[in-house]
Amino acid sequence: MKLTEHIKRANGKTQFSFEILPPLKGQNIQTIFTNIDPLMEFQPPFIDVTYHREEYTYKELPNGLLEKHIVRKRPGTVGICAAIQNKYKVDAIPHILCGGFDKEDTENFLIDLHFLGIDNVVALRGDAVKSETYFTPEPKGNAYAIDLVQQIEAMNQGQYLDDALENSAATDFCIGVAGYPEKHMEAPSLESDMHFLKKKIQVGGGYIVTQMFFDNQKFFDFVDKCRAAGITAPIIPGLKPIATLKQLNLIPHRFHVDLPEPLIKEVIKCKDNAAVRQVGIEWCVAQSQELINAGVPFLHYYSMGKSDNIYKVAKEVF
Repeated sequence: MKLTEHIKRANGKTQFSFEILPPLKGQNIQTIFTNIDPLMEFQPPFIDVTYHREEYTYKELPNGLLEKHIVRKRPGTVGICAAIQNKYKVDAIPHILCGGFDKEDTENFLIDLHFLGIDNVVALRGDAVKSETYFTPEPKGNAYAIDLVQQIEAMNQGQYLDDALENSAATDFCIGVAGYPEKHMEAPSLESDMHFLKKKIQVGGGYIVTQMFFDNQKFFDFVDKCRAAGITAPIIPGLKPIATLKQLNLIPHRFHVDLPEPLIKEVIKCKDNAAVRQVGIEWCVAQSQELINAGVPFLHYYSMGKSDNIYKVAKEVF
């Protein structure tokens, strides 16, 4: 079922959802199931599955030349989505990236999803990998998320890369796009970021899911700006409970979001990560309750491969 249909069926009730990471190479599907199982108590209509690009290492040969090796650290998102849908009978929503895909790869990825009966995708540009200073699209690939949305929407209209195809079946993906309450790190301004977000919706985006944030006012301001810009698509807030003292510096650096001063002060007081985890849970519960009162369609939690603190938040809220 399309995510937008889940929202309509809920009749204004806020629903629970979460995002998982594919397990590291060498682990099996039970690693995922172990983290998902407790969260099924809260009846998520969908589970997001991230995609991780292949990374490269270079080995110096005796002749001084470099030999490129592909390192695939995590198993495929398509297979994980199929496993989730088969076991839990909920919608699995895969992320699909510009990075690492040319347009033909993208089309083949989408065909596989369509065959599996997957109705939703999240279209993202993706970040630079370690071997890149800046994000670099594949030759003949999509350079920006808006290009990716356009390709997916073209397939929804029955348009494939091969113009000679006859009797091609149209797909029917509901396309999610990313929104950044504190702007994307590469955007020159929030207004510029809003301009391109609106374009992603205009060319086929069906809903917006936000980057994590820790100050609800920034989310409310973002929604107001979207509505003032004429963006009417549903906006789903993304949340993550802070869990370790290290994240106090890691989260702002990696995700380019600010942490509120009261949260920082509470974390600094903590003697160990167990105490930090409790602070993070309590802060996230308060965020969640305020967002529910504001009528958001979903509370979407970034689990980062761990579900115990998400479970504790959801137990208080749902």
